[in-house]
Amino acid sequence: MKLANEALFEQEVEALINEIHTHYGYDFRGYARASVYRRVKRFLSHKHLRSVEQLREAIFADSFFFENFLQEITVNVTEMFRDPSFFLSLRQNVLPILSTYPFIKVWDAGCSTGEELFSLAILLKEEGLLDRTKIYATDINQKVLKQAKEGIFSASNMPAYTSGYYAAGGKQEFSSYYSSNYGSVKFDSSLVKNVVVYPHNLATDSSFNEFHLILCRNVLIYFNRELQERVFKLFDESMVSLGYLGLGKKETLAMSQISSNYNFVDKNNRIYRKSN
Repeated sequence: MKLANEALFEQEVEALINEIHTHYGYDFRGYARASVYRRVKRFLSHKHLRSVEQLREAIFADSFFFENFLQEITVNVTEMFRDPSFFLSLRQNVLPILSTYPFIKVWDAGCSTGEELFSLAILLKEEGLLDRTKIYATDINQKVLKQAKEGIFSASNMPAYTSGYYAAGGKQEFSSYYSSNYGSVKFDSSLVKNVVVYPHNLATDSSFNEFHLILCRNVLIYFNRELQERVFKLFDESMVSLGYLGLGKKETLAMSQISSNYNFVDKNNRIYRKSN
């Protein structure tokens, strides 16, 4: 049984979510509630706000403040070559098939700050496919999209990223892809010369192209079942026949209405191929 003040907090957050949708067009109504409530509480504490009402007033009085709130509510936890076995499987099981196409289109949905984008670009380059691949990197958060295109990351992460790169079958010196400067590294801009960075809201926006490969990893775990189903249908509409879909390890097409359209390429790494 919930305490009265906890129930009131949740009611106020629900009202705020609806107002944000109306005022700013961002739809968080399908996000997993436990995660939303937890992140709102953390934001209140961080900003030293005493109530949801104070948060509401600040959000609608200052669009910059809202951008900060958006940064907190949307999940931007990522790393290069996260789950290296996934990228190794892409290299071994997917890219050889895509190499038979004259031109390849990839959608990196929920690309966050770009670590996955650059990981994918490096794989494509090493397999000789980057020059004939167009990557669409999208996210709801326009602030992280700017970071994604810049390709600047903390140098302190490079040892872990280097380890992930080699576990994913890396073929060169990882350091050859970036230059270091004052605690940061910048990846070669040629890796993203064929990348379109594009704001896209999985909760509300529609299909905008057809793709041979769609990656959406560790995003759907923050959505409720209804929103997950909407996103799966969106991906299905955006997928060419015999195209590939990559999800996170805790995400699955099982129980989805589109599951019968897909077969496993790699069950452990949640890579699927459209069967028609």
